[in-house]
Amino acid sequence: MKRYNLQYIVLYFLLMFGGAGCQDFLKEESISNITTDSYITTEAGYEDLIKSCYPLLRDFVLQYPIALPGTDLFQNGGWSEKAVGQGPSLDTYVNITSETFTGPWDIFYREIGRTNAAISRADDITFANPDTKAARVGEAKFLRALSYFYLVQTWGDVPMPLEETITANKAVVRESSANIYTQILKDLTEAEAALPVEATDYGRVTKGAAQFLLAKVYLTRGWNFNNSLGGSPDDFNKALTYADKVIEDYPLVQNYKNLFPIRSENPLTQYTGQQDARNSEVVFAIQYNDDVLTNANEGDNREPGNYYHSIFPGNGELVGSNGRTSDYNRNLAQNEPTPSLYRMFDPQLDVRYSHNFLRVIYALQPVNNYAYSFEDPNLTVSYEIGDTVAYWTPWNQPAYGADKGIDEGGSKKYAVMNHEQIISGVAISRLTATRPSMWKFWEPNIPYGDGYGTFDFALFRSAEAYLLAAEAIVKGASGGALGSAEVYYNKVLDRSVGEGVNPQKAKFPEILSSLETESYRATPSTISIDMILDESARELMGEFNRWFDLKRTEKLIERTEKYNFWTKANGNLSEMHLLRPIPQHEIDRSQPSISQNPGY
Repeated sequence: MKRYNLQYIVLYFLLMFGGAGCQDFLKEESISNITTDSYITTEAGYEDLIKSCYPLLRDFVLQYPIALPGTDLFQNGGWSEKAVGQGPSLDTYVNITSETFTGPWDIFYREIGRTNAAISRADDITFANPDTKAARVGEAKFLRALSYFYLVQTWGDVPMPLEETITANKAVVRESSANIYTQILKDLTEAEAALPVEATDYGRVTKGAAQFLLAKVYLTRGWNFNNSLGGSPDDFNKALTYADKVIEDYPLVQNYKNLFPIRSENPLTQYTGQQDARNSEVVFAIQYNDDVLTNANEGDNREPGNYYHSIFPGNGELVGSNGRTSDYNRNLAQNEPTPSLYRMFDPQLDVRYSHNFLRVIYALQPVNNYAYSFEDPNLTVSYEIGDTVAYWTPWNQPAYGADKGIDEGGSKKYAVMNHEQIISGVAISRLTATRPSMWKFWEPNIPYGDGYGTFDFALFRSAEAYLLAAEAIVKGASGGALGSAEVYYNKVLDRSVGEGVNPQKAKFPEILSSLETESYRATPSTISIDMILDESARELMGEFNRWFDLKRTEKLIERTEKYNFWTKANGNLSEMHLLRPIPQHEIDRSQPSISQNPGY
């Protein structure tokens, strides 16, 4: 990062955290003579430099196109059988000039630029408490390691600058993935030693966050993608050791729904209180708040706040709605859950099903003689406030005959849609033209729009550590504190279905006409990588991890071609797609030009 860029960042944080009153703010005071070299010389200046490393994490998780679509769980928005061949089926993989890849590449390296500056300048700074200084450097090393971890998983060999950039330099060298993993582990090991168990300010990196990331990095290196990461079987034992540390220190909360914003399926009975996103299970979260001045993302002129409530499909703006309001808020036609994803749940026994999927839409104002049908003008319905307008049946209890809506010859005066209708693309009536919402992150009572969410985004939580431990044991790790792999797996499951209960998922999630089921409680004879990935789908859907999990476990191609209907219909993935293309703008601006990944 050039010094003049760092100067603007520090000035921004002087304003943001200065706490000046209105009168003080209006006083004219020239700060143009402040430079990074003159400001970052004291403990206070260095503290502001470390603070400047955190806001980019908000832009970090907005790079969801590298994590969600093009997997077994999420496909191109608006997909249907009618749309086959109407658009690029693998656009999240092959468009080398797309913002899909230039955005995350630039953001990860901007974060590395800031953390490199903090690490490079640390020796010249004196703190009153040396432990505090060590913790701040540990925070920077963790954030640098986090950035490189996502970079190397996504692109393989990438440039690895480790010092603050002082002058312009177009020379770029791609470092080997094995060397990058070595550096990541060095940074994280040093960070773990220096970081406190509990942060001085909630939201800062802690020892537990470093341990969580160490578990994930060792697990990933153990799989040793294309024999290029320098991994060994012992990495699985180390992954298990660190996962156990996280599990011990971050107990699961009792109710899954309490991890996310509290809301009612019916806006007429909406929760109006304030909910604290902090809980025992969250290991590391990206912070948001209700102050419009300090809740913004840094890039793209995006609206301030948590964006995740709006990046999934759905539509509450049906007959009887109040229009574009916070009642159902905005849902974009992105990251559409594959029909198979619904069928990985037991809708009756697994509480995560009802939390993750909006199943009913209600009339929020009265409607008289609504023209329900496209074809029959005499087919009208009227609604009172609170009446059901649309209902999606559970995948294992489809409706037929009289239980369907009047538009399909039934008796119900609202749309009743079975899940096989999700992919047909045929709108039977004005209401069956919509799709169910994946509303796991939905927040009530926020302004209509893409942003404005105030609930923290949990990047790491201990439920995932249980599944990482189970995966490590399946891959040969031993000595787990809780025992065998199925024990770790079932601890996560028990919270959502009850201890000892045998929930039933579709035996063939990819065959929508099949109602055959099988239990997804693990036993010593059934636990497998696929079973763990199914449970991860149910527990962690949408939490910025899926593409990386599938690549790590060598299941990306197999599961995406099996469960993603868009990919199945439009084209096949290949080995080249296990790495993303280097953004064209990076190739253009480097001298000599760095090489592109094979196949692009």
